[in-house]
Amino acid sequence: MSRIKACLQNLKQQNKKALIPFITAGDPNLKATVPLMLQLVESGADIIELGVPFSDPMADGPVIQLADERALEQGTTITHVLEMVAEFRASNQTTPVVLMGYLNPIEVTGYETFAEAAAAAGVDGLITVDLPVEAAAGPVEIFDKAGIESIFLIAPTTSDKRIAKIAAMGRGYLYYVSLKGVTGAGNLDVDAVNQKLETIRKITDLPIAVGFGIKDAETARSIGRNADGVVVGSALVNLIANNQNDAQTMLTQVGGFIQSLRSGLDQ
Repeated sequence: MSRIKACLQNLKQQNKKALIPFITAGDPNLKATVPLMLQLVESGADIIELGVPFSDPMADGPVIQLADERALEQGTTITHVLEMVAEFRASNQTTPVVLMGYLNPIEVTGYETFAEAAAAAGVDGLITVDLPVEAAAGPVEIFDKAGIESIFLIAPTTSDKRIAKIAAMGRGYLYYVSLKGVTGAGNLDVDAVNQKLETIRKITDLPIAVGFGIKDAETARSIGRNADGVVVGSALVNLIANNQNDAQTMLTQVGGFIQSLRSGLDQ
């Protein structure tokens, strides 16, 4: 059984929801990422989404764009990202790690080469924002062979017919984007999210995580009532940015924030 499936099944048995924080690898520097990952787990994270920095992150808002810029200024490459996962795995063999990024770095590396290296490092899943499901059959087959689960996005505007295609291709869990726009944008309409989740659940049995717009314990709790997990990105990345010059303060602030989200979800 994959780490992702085992994690989500275990949480469901405990009547708990998955807390899935997102951070950008290499932000604010190469040495900070693994300690941040360990802090996230210690503070209550269930799955970690690790962003692969990219020069044109078109789905991301200003906060994560700036995180990508900081990481790239540090020279962070996809090789560094996999090394970080391998270092994390040296002390944590259970927490799923999902890479989230864009297609170009994978294509440059080569699908098979990347899949083999990612699996060897301990990567469990992959979200490729700009890989449409219509073009995903070949890559998904390669990732399946390597034991890496392909996770796809569903938007508020996605039709029922296309949701079915995405669900058929998806592995691990589905990522529902709760807002129209980029990461960090707008305010959550919880009722609208819940209506869309009902529609998705009629089509697939895959677990559903909700991201974009979840920024505190209250929004995590509101969305967590009906989702299987919540993804927190921009609010966490912004906290890292605000404390980037003091490593210990950064870890303390991140730990406190994740603990507050965990408490909100568990209420």
